[in-house]
Amino acid sequence: MAKQKEKQSTSTKQSKKRTKKNKHQKKHVKIRYGRIVIALLILLCVGIILYHTLDLSIRNIYVKNNHVLTDQQVIERAQLEDYPSTFEELSFFIESRLEDDIMIKSAHVEKDGLFSVTITVEENRPLFYDVNKNKVILLDGQTTDGNYVVPTLINYTPDKLYQKLQKKLAELDMVILSRISEIEYNPNEVDQSRFLLSMTDGNYVYLSLNQFQKINSYLDIMKTFQNKKGILYLDSGEYFRILEN
Repeated sequence: MAKQKEKQSTSTKQSKKRTKKNKHQKKHVKIRYGRIVIALLILLCVGIILYHTLDLSIRNIYVKNNHVLTDQQVIERAQLEDYPSTFEELSFFIESRLEDDIMIKSAHVEKDGLFSVTITVEENRPLFYDVNKNKVILLDGQTTDGNYVVPTLINYTPDKLYQKLQKKLAELDMVILSRISEIEYNPNEVDQSRFLLSMTDGNYVYLSLNQFQKINSYLDIMKTFQNKKGILYLDSGEYFRILEN
């Protein structure tokens, strides 16, 4: 009987210890939500104060790969001309605004730290001015108004050839395109896809659509003729007829 009482006593003591231990563990598990809320409110207030007191506006804007549009025009199209807060202007929204512009095919925006933004654009550059449409034809075939330094297509061109002409002009080096003053559809009995190009340096070039890429070598070709003035025939062979003064 004594041993049974001792066992019961020992069991009771162990049970009490477990109960105390469980109570102690429960106290550690308890989360003080009130303190967490207060801490979050303090952090929020500090953040608001810093936002309104510190100058976090964009300070440097770099524009790359633009040839037709100026840096300032790109910045204005991005709506960054007032150098707003860096936190208000996410890269995605800047890109979206730029790509909504007819003159920009695509845009990529990177933020270099908190205060600098780099904008890289691919322009939907103008190819030529069509006198019949009284419009500037862009790289993707869209039309726009505006005063751009581009060749002028001075006469009617059949639709199929017109589309091919657009593609051929899009493939030209920009330096060469800028040297073409006028484009005239000028077919003959042999070639229905022949054009006459008037160059800004006073020369003329006959060119067929299926040989149009030859004009990219224009500067090198003219050097062989000692930069004399005349008519360059690239539609059939490659020869030069000097014009008399």
